[in-house]
Amino acid sequence: MTVGIVMLVHTALDRAAQVARHWSRAGCPVVIHVDKAVPRSEFDRFASDLSDVSDLSFAPRYRCEWGSWGIVAATQGASEIMLDRFKHVRHVYLASGACLPLRPVAELVAYLDDHPQTDFIESASLATVLWPVGGLDHERFTLRFPFSWRKHRYIFDKYVDFQRRINFRRRIPDGLSPHLGSQWWCLTRQTLSAILQDPARKTYDRYFRRVWIPDESYFQTLARRYSVKLESRSLTLSKFDFQGRPHIFYDDHLRLLKRSECFVARKIWPRADRLYESFLSDSADALNTTEPDLNKVDRLFYKATQRRIKGRPGLYMQSRFPRGGYGNAGTAAKYSVFEGFADLFQDFDDWLFKATGTRPHGHLFGPDRVEFAGGKTIVEGALTDSAALRDANPRAFLTNLIWNTRGERQCFQFGPADNQRISKTIAHDPNAQISVISGAWAIPLFRSNLNFSEIRKQVTRLQKIEAEHLAVLRSSKANARIRIWTLSEFIESPIGLMQPIIDEMCQNPARRLAEAPRMVDLTGFGQFLQNLNNQGVQPYLMGDFCSEAALIDDPAVAQKPYLVR
Repeated sequence: MTVGIVMLVHTALDRAAQVARHWSRAGCPVVIHVDKAVPRSEFDRFASDLSDVSDLSFAPRYRCEWGSWGIVAATQGASEIMLDRFKHVRHVYLASGACLPLRPVAELVAYLDDHPQTDFIESASLATVLWPVGGLDHERFTLRFPFSWRKHRYIFDKYVDFQRRINFRRRIPDGLSPHLGSQWWCLTRQTLSAILQDPARKTYDRYFRRVWIPDESYFQTLARRYSVKLESRSLTLSKFDFQGRPHIFYDDHLRLLKRSECFVARKIWPRADRLYESFLSDSADALNTTEPDLNKVDRLFYKATQRRIKGRPGLYMQSRFPRGGYGNAGTAAKYSVFEGFADLFQDFDDWLFKATGTRPHGHLFGPDRVEFAGGKTIVEGALTDSAALRDANPRAFLTNLIWNTRGERQCFQFGPADNQRISKTIAHDPNAQISVISGAWAIPLFRSNLNFSEIRKQVTRLQKIEAEHLAVLRSSKANARIRIWTLSEFIESPIGLMQPIIDEMCQNPARRLAEAPRMVDLTGFGQFLQNLNNQGVQPYLMGDFCSEAALIDDPAVAQKPYLVR
């Protein structure tokens, strides 16, 4: 007893011939079906090339369009020839021209000898299947599909919608419970012959002719009626991506395929010379009895799928950039955003560099130019200080900067006068550490020489902008590490509040901060806020300062206004 190979071929005929010879040399009879779409001249050359191979036959040709009945008809015809001409075959293994044996054929034969009555076919009930792509699972069995999904997609979709609107439902033949699974199976002679010789076959065939993608359901459903022992799994390594397209294996997948311990894999790239040379060699050591286990490579396929869907954090590709939800975490590395600190402290950037060793930028999203650290006009990634180029896509600007400076933590200033289009990006980015002293933007206005009427206009405008920004930071969608204080809260204990920020920024937390950066002189700031309030502008983001300008002259205290308790 041995295993017979049914091959469905439609392209790369030279590789199919190479694999067919390999099966035949190992003592396995082969029946080949060649898609009718292949030109007659190519088929004749292919058949002539294999004319010297014993125990090899060709099946009647059908046109095998994806998702159509032709694939099932081709499989039926080839299987009937296999069962009729090769009586010593106990198992029939369905493969394609793009399949490649990964282990010596003798190991497959020995494995099937140990499971003489077992059918290996993935066959899952509709209630448990999660992998169909396209939204048609139950409906593929209850609607009609007379049009080609690939050639006539518009008519296909419209006809499906029409059947849904009129509530059309096909009757499933009595005794059938629809199941789905991989097209690539290995069935016993007993089960396969029972399917092909079933008295009700004409009824079943007529029904499945209008089922969508019947090659994934015909044998999978009928095998449940006749199998003595069915294992719902395929012996062929066949993986699909999130869009339902098969993974293609190339030369650099050699180690992965060997690791899988599977008997056969598809889909192999026709020009993967290294794979064909490695797996079609006649050398075989002692038989390996290891059980094939697809789970060994499932984790790698999962990672590959996630990489294809989301990409690498902070790196955007043309293929996924325009589509929402197809990006990974917003940026490639952690970074810090300081809001109001440069307004409250003198030479804050210099102090931050000494305290953390990071590269502190100024206002990267300032209205006039990009304030890179050290006054640079061009930094890594060929990013310039042009505000116009940055504002064409602020999100891409930030992710580009973080990506090209990986390994060095970036930090920058931000405020209500900056471009607010980046607000949601940093708020939703789990890599962002955002520290906000709300209302600190009023200090430069307090120290400016502007007319009070102009100051009042600016305070009204900037306070509204910051309030909207704070609402974004406090929303349920914010994923950043966010700390928010009012100006009055922060100046009560600047060292204690800044210590956790510095600890997070430093990989090796520094010793406790001995002192905070030098605060600007806030003498008269409380009265300034009261004057704004008297003019009808309520500066509520700064916190509660006393209304009197009673700040003592002691240098140790002069920078800290009294606070209302």
